[in-house]
Amino acid sequence: MIIKPLCSIAGLLCLVLLTGCTTSPPANMDDVCEIFREKDGWYKEAAKARDEWGTPIPVMMAFIHQESRFVADAQPPRTWFLGFIPGPRKSSAYGYPQAKKETWRGYQRATGNYGHDRDDFGDAVMFIGWYNHATFERNKVPKWDSKKLYLAYHEGHGGYARGTHNNKKWLLNVSDKVASRNWMYAQQLKTCEKELRQRKKFLGIF
Repeated sequence: MIIKPLCSIAGLLCLVLLTGCTTSPPANMDDVCEIFREKDGWYKEAAKARDEWGTPIPVMMAFIHQESRFVADAQPPRTWFLGFIPGPRKSSAYGYPQAKKETWRGYQRATGNYGHDRDDFGDAVMFIGWYNHATFERNKVPKWDSKKLYLAYHEGHGGYARGTHNNKKWLLNVSDKVASRNWMYAQQLKTCEKELRQRKKFLGIF
């Protein structure tokens, strides 16, 4: 009679611990200052990726918003057979950057960051920075041009070079949304980045 309640309590504690480990999306995804204030460490990680690869922070944040809405374990919808039998997902895209397995492995091989995970924010922004740097080198797209960078991110460097995006009106519309959000985030960041830098230095003492 005592064992069952103890098991129930232990199970509840495990569930609470597992839930606590899951990073929830920011409460206000339309304000990059509020995102960084809420999520300790995100500004520091985004700044590190910017310094490493040269992509502005608002560009990377606009990419993540578009790809996953800041959901750490985001995945494409699963296909279903007969309406109730689960089938495979449409692609292997996963995590904040919605990077496919093969692309992520290419990033790991190129950088040596084998411990990086797609559901870790810091690793995700580092990947986006790396990918945009490759776009700059291969396709000569400026690192501030979020619209063209996103088209190359979606279509791949080869697809972008071939102009596969030009026949996809829906994708061009999405890239316009990314560019608009990038501009919005950039204007917002101007008002709070000094505060965020000071916060970064303060926390860096410990």
